Amino acid sequence: MIEFFKVLQFIVENGIIILTIFIFGSYTALAIFSAIAMLRYMRKNSFVDYNVLLSSPLAPSISIIAPAFNEGKTIVDNIRSLLSLHYNDFEVIIINDGSTDDSLDKVIKAYDLVTVNLLYEEKLKTKPIRAIYKSQNKAFSKLVVIDKENGGKADALNAGINLTQKEYISAIDVDSILVEDALLIMAKPFLEESGHKIIASGGVIRIANSCKIEDGHITEVRLPRNFLARIQVLEYTRAFLMGRMAWSKLNGLLLISGAFGMFNRDVVINCGGYNTDLVGEDMELIVRMRRYMAERKEKYRVIYIPDPLCWTEVPSKLKVLVRQRDRWTRGTMESLFKHFKLFFNPRYKSLGLLGHPYWFFLEWLAPIIEFIGIVYFIIIAILGYPNWPFFFLLLATVYLFAITLSFWAVLFEELSFHRYNKRREVVKMLFTSLLEPILFHPVVLFSTLRGNFKFFIGEKTWGKMERQGFEENGENEVKEVEGEHPESDESPKTVSK
Repeated sequence: MIEFFKVLQFIVENGIIILTIFIFGSYTALAIFSAIAMLRYMRKNSFVDYNVLLSSPLAPSISIIAPAFNEGKTIVDNIRSLLSLHYNDFEVIIINDGSTDDSLDKVIKAYDLVTVNLLYEEKLKTKPIRAIYKSQNKAFSKLVVIDKENGGKADALNAGINLTQKEYISAIDVDSILVEDALLIMAKPFLEESGHKIIASGGVIRIANSCKIEDGHITEVRLPRNFLARIQVLEYTRAFLMGRMAWSKLNGLLLISGAFGMFNRDVVINCGGYNTDLVGEDMELIVRMRRYMAERKEKYRVIYIPDPLCWTEVPSKLKVLVRQRDRWTRGTMESLFKHFKLFFNPRYKSLGLLGHPYWFFLEWLAPIIEFIGIVYFIIIAILGYPNWPFFFLLLATVYLFAITLSFWAVLFEELSFHRYNKRREVVKMLFTSLLEPILFHPVVLFSTLRGNFKFFIGEKTWGKMERQGFEENGENEVKEVEGEHPESDESPKTVSK
């Protein structure tokens, strides 16, 4: 028996060493590749005058589609913010997805809306449409409001896609806050790329918790006072600046954040729109669009723009965070297993050989292996065969690597966009990174395991979520959102461990 445990211990410990080197190497390679790509992007775009696009006849037409469910407290200001974006040829489509509060009444009154007969071709099947509204005030001519029966976020987005005739659609959460030049910056790559069709693009999502907000605009950037939200600033910075930049250049990007993304409308419709039967419809749509283009042997790209274009709220309560990460896990698994044909399939090039396998091993399988390793060490310790020097050396190595990634992410932020101007905020971020592996990672691991369990038992519910809701002074007010229409998936993913 003793010999058996020694052999088992040798196999497991060497396996852990190999796996650790593979994971560390992958994250380091992505970080280095992202740094190089970021420097090139900053050098190329530092003197660009995006306002030239305002008068360019080549600028693509864009439709901003924003589902809304029980957003009565903030929807008027949120719509005003969207209408004030700097762009020429765009419209704002708000979908009232069966709200049970006074959201629709407030919008009708604030924007002088009346029912109209517009062409609505149901290319994508949705819940019944009750009415379509436009404003009698010419100042709000870009605004269209759809009132429909509740069907969830994916169904609401499909309704907006059916109505619009613009070349590109921009899906956004109605309570997210875009910078004024967001559409200009997002549209620029669609004009520059030659030889490849841009089918989707996304930008950096930043955390608005504790920021000062006036009339739907960020007027002062502040680091979240809530510790849980502050940790997520680090997580998002790592994921967006050190992960997605690299995957964009490798053409292996599988996810555009649901909080803000832009898509080729025709490709979305040809692919069947958003899948209303999934909890991770955002990621699954990107994978399906990429698969659609690859199977037709058309050259395409899904790109990422490192500019901070969108600000959104993240969970500041532990129970809400656990529900969110549980759902993200199920959404990831849906996309990976639904499109498992991609796995190491050379037909799909970077999508099949890089993107899908990476997400399979490092985003889905790695947490499960980590849990198995923890259980193994507990059993070995109980039986009296622990290799404590190996255990503590591994623990120290993983901890130091984790905080090194976080420090590097803070450096990325400071050298690129420098959104946190106060020195004490940077110091807080560095201090928070020391605590993240100890206090935050176990929560994420638990949530991931719970998501796996729910996926395999077939659970499809979103659960009740709580959003704080942005207030003018940067404080937040708790708001509960029922499962029919929870907040979108602004999942950071990639280099998030």
